[in-house]
Amino acid sequence: MENRKDWNDIKSNDSWSIFKIMSEFVDAYDRMAKIGPCVTIFGSARTREDNPYYRESVALAELLALKGYGIISGGGPGIMEAANKGAQQGKGASVGLNIELPFEQNHNPYIDPQHNLSFDYFFVRKVVFVKYSQAFIIMPGGFGTLDEFFEAMTLIQTKKIRRRPVVLFGSDYWKGLLDWINEIMLHKEHNISPEDLALFAVVDTVEDAVQHIENFFENQPFSPNF
Repeated sequence: MENRKDWNDIKSNDSWSIFKIMSEFVDAYDRMAKIGPCVTIFGSARTREDNPYYRESVALAELLALKGYGIISGGGPGIMEAANKGAQQGKGASVGLNIELPFEQNHNPYIDPQHNLSFDYFFVRKVVFVKYSQAFIIMPGGFGTLDEFFEAMTLIQTKKIRRRPVVLFGSDYWKGLLDWINEIMLHKEHNISPEDLALFAVVDTVEDAVQHIENFFENQPFSPNF
């Protein structure tokens, strides 16, 4: 009986949490809709400033900002910090979608104060990433970065969002994953189709990443994804 009482308390708290979830969506939608076309750069929070991927993320974000894009990151350190730093250097909107975590992240100092958003819920944050990103650049990272990559890929593959450029940066880093996707997922188990591999590009230079995005939008409008 005591366990049943605890379960009823949980159900009551679940009902009230809906209002907190709604408030996160409303605040984020209201603020993000005012920014304009953005590119999201995903990557590891653990990447240090002396890492080439950090420096390339700064250069990439700066060049995109100079092309007129806002830059969205997860708001924390590492690649996220590099993305926001590059955005400010390029005089573009520098957006951080921070997540409340018990052990890890405080927002980095390169986010525009008016574009610094904070979330309690990962799934709300992921919806905002997807809704307001015109393109996704996946720098080297860990589980979270893979989650973000496959989220974007799944939504594009299933046509739940419009097709958007998805760019994996660093062929050496991603080679093992791409070999497994090609050899096991595609050819051995037939869990994806050959055309699915055309939904993303692999690049090794800042210029190629930006050019891939620019080429895509030569004949495509900018718009929210849903």
